[in-house]
Amino acid sequence: MSRVYNFSAGPAVLPEEVLQEAADEMLDYQGSGMSVMEMSHRSKVYDNIIKTAEQDLRDLMNIPDNYKVLFLQGGASQQFAMIPMNLMKNKVADYIVTGQWAKKAWQEASKYGKANKIASSEDKTFSYIPDCSDLPISEDADYVYICENNTIYGTKYKELPNTKGKTLVADVSSCFLSEPVDVTKYGVIYGGVQKNIGPAGVVIVIIREDLITEDVLEGTPTMLQYKIHADAQSLYNTPPAYGIYICGKVFKWLKKMGGLEAMKKHNEEKAKILYDFLDQSKLFKGTVVPKDRSLMNVPFVTGDADMDAKFVKEATEAGFVNLKGHRTVGGMRASIYNAMPKEGVEKLVEFMKKFEEENA
Repeated sequence: MSRVYNFSAGPAVLPEEVLQEAADEMLDYQGSGMSVMEMSHRSKVYDNIIKTAEQDLRDLMNIPDNYKVLFLQGGASQQFAMIPMNLMKNKVADYIVTGQWAKKAWQEASKYGKANKIASSEDKTFSYIPDCSDLPISEDADYVYICENNTIYGTKYKELPNTKGKTLVADVSSCFLSEPVDVTKYGVIYGGVQKNIGPAGVVIVIIREDLITEDVLEGTPTMLQYKIHADAQSLYNTPPAYGIYICGKVFKWLKKMGGLEAMKKHNEEKAKILYDFLDQSKLFKGTVVPKDRSLMNVPFVTGDADMDAKFVKEATEAGFVNLKGHRTVGGMRASIYNAMPKEGVEKLVEFMKKFEEENA
């Protein structure tokens, strides 16, 4: 069996030992005589799986007791509606638009109230993060919304915006668990797990308890109310049970690797290898302002669409897959999430050097 180096933006690479463990337990989970895939979510065995997963996530992120952890469905995109439905009490919210997903969230929120775009980097194809130190925060805004790491464009907030006391809501889908985070700075921190944590189908929402109320926008479906899921401890209906089980295994793996401080160091080392090469390459260049570069998603181009296509084709043949960039940026993108080994990035850079020599 030869595994490729998978640079996909999501669903993305998972730790090999987690996959191996899941394979070993596929037919019989810890003597239960069945797979987690076929197990009742109301069983004692499964209850232990989901509770352990939540506790491990709390440990990893130092989540305070006044925050609930919800394992939900519908991906990050469903949160674009769920957030305004639950939080827009004054029907006003401020959005900072730094990429396609923040833009979609802003457009969705506009259906439920006044969503103000208070800053944007769309003028330069989202290649930077705007200065957020003194924004025109609306007096009556219910919250300020950001997408913290932009998967498509490869930018990342290095400092959180000054929300002037308003609740901060952040989509962290593509930087989830890649570095330590101070949960208390957020009202809601959420993300789809299919980039850095587990298989597609689960979204994790970490939300401060005072934001969970019955006072939601009229017409909000039962399934889209945070209170319903919080009161039922994520078991209101059948959850994405197998996906949560894999997330739980990844949390254990992260603890074993030394937690989020260790992951940050590991991720910085990996990203440096790739960015250092891009900064001196004559053929390839990064597309992001250096100070706003993501550790997780690295877009780069040659400046020639045919050359880009040739590179992607040859890289794929050499076992470096899913390097084609998003259609809105073109070129290439290497997503180097937690589970991408350092050697994968080193080998990619070796391949890029060779390609550059051959195509100079």
